[in-house]
This record gives sequence, C-alpha cells and structure tokens, in this order.
Amino acid sequence: MAMAANNSLFLNKPTHISNGSSSLSSSFLNPIFSGKSAAVKPISAIHSADGSNPKKPIVPTAVSPAVSAPTPVVDTKKWALDSWKSKKALQLPEYPNKDELESVLRTLDAFPPIVFAGEARSLEEKLAEAAMGNAFLLQGGDCAESFKEFNANNIRDTFRILLQMGAVLMFGGQLPVIKVGRMAGQFAKPRSDSFEEKNGVKLPSYRGDNVNGDAFDEKSRIPDPQRMIRAYCQSAATLNLLRAFATGGYAAMQRVTQWNLDFTEHSEQGDRYRELANRVDEALGFMQAAGLTMDHPVMQTTDFWTSHECLLLPYEQSLTRLDSTSGFFYDCSAHFLWVGERTRQLDGAHVEFLRGIANPLGIKVSDKMDPNELVKLIQILNPQNKPGRITIITRMGAENMRVKLPHLIRAVRRGDHIVTWVSDPMHGNTIKAPCGLKTRPFDSIRAEVSAFFDVHEQEGSYPGGVHLEMTGQNVTECIGGSRTVTFDDLSSRYHTHCDPRLNASQSLELAFIIAERLRKRRLSSRTTLRY
Repeated sequence: MAMAANNSLFLNKPTHISNGSSSLSSSFLNPIFSGKSAAVKPISAIHSADGSNPKKPIVPTAVSPAVSAPTPVVDTKKWALDSWKSKKALQLPEYPNKDELESVLRTLDAFPPIVFAGEARSLEEKLAEAAMGNAFLLQGGDCAESFKEFNANNIRDTFRILLQMGAVLMFGGQLPVIKVGRMAGQFAKPRSDSFEEKNGVKLPSYRGDNVNGDAFDEKSRIPDPQRMIRAYCQSAATLNLLRAFATGGYAAMQRVTQWNLDFTEHSEQGDRYRELANRVDEALGFMQAAGLTMDHPVMQTTDFWTSHECLLLPYEQSLTRLDSTSGFFYDCSAHFLWVGERTRQLDGAHVEFLRGIANPLGIKVSDKMDPNELVKLIQILNPQNKPGRITIITRMGAENMRVKLPHLIRAVRRGDHIVTWVSDPMHGNTIKAPCGLKTRPFDSIRAEVSAFFDVHEQEGSYPGGVHLEMTGQNVTECIGGSRTVTFDDLSSRYHTHCDPRLNASQSLELAFIIAERLRKRRLSSRTTLRY
C-alpha cells in the first residue's frame, strides 16, 4: 500500500467550478474542467507540493495524452461536485429528515480523507499494466460489509486469504498481482425492488448498513443519515488495520507458509497451498544464500488498495477532495470505485459524478450491455484514453460470456480505447436453493472464469483480473467446491447480509484454477516468441 510519504495535500472543496479563461489540464479530465477553483481554503500539510506557498493550488501544465486517440464526442459541460444533482439519480434512499441529512453531510465534509490521491494514482498505474497483460488484478471481499460483523479477526482473515490467492496467482502467472479489497467502504447495495414483502407486510428494501437496518421492521428500514458517520468510522478503522497488516511484517513473503487459515489446513486446497508455499520458501532460502537480502521493502510489505461501488452519492460527494498536487478532484472514500449495472445510465447522476473525479473507475457490464453504449460510456468517463483509468468488469454467466463478450471487446478495440478487462463470475450465477436461500454453484463460477479466458485468447486481448465476492470465514453460502458444500449445508453457516460469498477454501481453489490458466498463457506466449 502506498504510504503517506507519497501522498498529496488535499484542499477543502469548492461547491462548484466557476467560469473563467484558464483551465485545468490532464491526460483525461481536460474536456471536463474549465475555470479556476473558487474560494478554495487549503489545509497546510507536511507534504504540501509547494512549501513556499502552501495555500496555492498546483495547476499542472498541459501534457500530451498517454495514448494518441481521436478526440471523442463527449459532454463537455463544466463539472461540479454537485452537478450530479441535476441528473436523474437511481438507487438513492429518501431520507425523511432533510435537516439531519444536511447536518451529517457537513460533518463528513470536515472529516479527513480515508485514502489519498497519490495512492489512487499508484493504483491507476498498476491497472494500466494489467490492461497491457503485464499484471493481474485480484479484487475481492464482502458482498456488503456490516456493522454487526465488524471485528479485527474478520478483516485479518479476508486479508490473509487475499494474500494466499495473490501468492498462488503470482507463482502461476509469474507476473505482479494487484490486490484490491472490496473493503473499508463496501456498504451500500443496489436493489431490484424498492420494497420487499414478507407475510403480507411490505417495507422498504434493505440498502446496506450505511443506509438502513436489515431487520424486517418499520423502524430499521427507515433511512438514517447517522449511519453514514458510522460507516465512515468503520471504513477508517478497517483501512488502518489493513495498512498495519500490509506494512507491519504480516505480509512479508517469509511468512508465506504461515498464511494458511486453520480450517483449510487439512483440505485438498490447504495441502496444495502448503506445497506451493514450501516451494516459495525454498526459493527465498536460495536467494538469501546467494546474498540477496530479505530486508527489501518488496519482501517485507505488500501494496493493498480499497474499493467499493459508487452508489450513495451524498456520502461520496462529502468525501471528495481537491488534490493540490494535481489540481484534480479525488473521491477519498476509496482508491477505486465502480458504477453498477443499475446506475450506469449515460445521462444519469452516478456517471455525472464519476466523470469528474480522478480515481481509477470500474464499469460493471452484464449481457444486457450494448457495445455502442459501452463505447459511449468509456468516452464520457475517459475522454483522453488514459491507461488504467477504466476497468470493465464483466458479469454474464458462462454461456452469455462466450456470446456477448467478443462483441464488447471488438467495439472497444475499434474505438482504440485502452481498458482493463476483468471477470466477475459471481453475479451472473446466482440461483435460489430449494430452502429459499440465494446461492451460487462453484461449477458455474469456474465455468464463467474459463469462458472469460477462452474469449480473450480467441480475441487476442488480455484477461486482466477477477472480481470476487468472498470472505476468509468458513461460511456455507456457495455450493460445490472440492470440500463440497451441498444445498443441505447452506443454512449451517449462512452469514451474508446480501449475496452469497465464496468461503476461503473455495476462493483458494478458484485461485489455483486461474493460476493454471495464467501459467498456460505464459508458456504459450513464450512458445510464440520462440518461433
């Protein structure tokens, strides 16, 4: 994880961008911003980019785009922090007490950022490598974080299984693995229906712990703005612990043999991981015997970033800050944000908000996505075609993947757009078990991952990563896997607040499957180069 020494100073945010003759320039926001920042009150900090005048925002000079591309036709209207309010906003709760909502948002306005601009820029650079096939994204975590299950052990176990999966993928693919958690902010959930009904009682749907409660009673389902304060505090505490794990020695490669979770030790996946860890340990011993020090930061720490769906726009706006180093706005609630299937309308509020922030962005794409619409969306969010800016997260189901994904890849390629292609094999494979619980068959998840790799091999494009709903806990929410979870097992440890997650054993099994595909791709590319 990029630490504070590389971070940027954030300025208090103006309410709008005023008209003016000068403009902020960047390789991807140039068509969006115009004018000087109005009434910006800076916060002095050790890492101010201009120590002689910490109150002066840094406005970069114009630079050439990273990749030469035709100038796209996009909405060039000036962006403002609240310009999304002029657009149709879906999936937002109706707060009954507007005064309380405004009070909470003013409080959040004054809170420190959870993440820093320099860290988000570093992630964007890594994702640009994944877009070129030189790295692989591993993005995973809870479907929805909850207040009730917030504790250090759960955070540690999810972080630990991501470390294990990262080691498996890196060993098989022989390329860097970008570890991004659906953590420290993944609370809000979109709903297909605004209401749910049980036994003749109809109540507002549960929209995540940062909006309302999951208990099926009238009081719990009323949107409560105070929950945003608690979500901020939990996110900050979660990231604080993740930083400690990532940089405090827990993630050191010498500990690779110690990351196995207790309940996976006597399993097929635990045995496979132990064998791989021993091989890594032997390689480290060889390096040390050859005089290569183990004290290098690469061996002692790991980079780790956070992400969540950009859904609750009042919260996201309140945590958006102006970065004094670049002059761009960053949503400091997470390093990486994505727009979901239900909120990616070209003229919608969520796309309007996201087009003005400089974080790397994801676009969730189902089999319903029209290729031309995807190209237009990419043009809006990344008009200057900056590598690493856009990650397309496909969620279709295996058969739809084979039919629909090639058309999307070809449309994006025709537009000369640089994107990182990622598979979400979870959302397209949800079924209802006989007992009434939602579940996902592991075989279907594996089939979608295989289809993802097959299509990219067929199209000559790069499979850039996976996006998983998973946990380090020993839950029984997805059926199948080598330690077979059956329909009858579901109710024994079904803890999710929303959608079913892979448990640690299933996650590790999937990592080995993906690592084998990465290994075959690596060997195939070597053969191609040889001849």
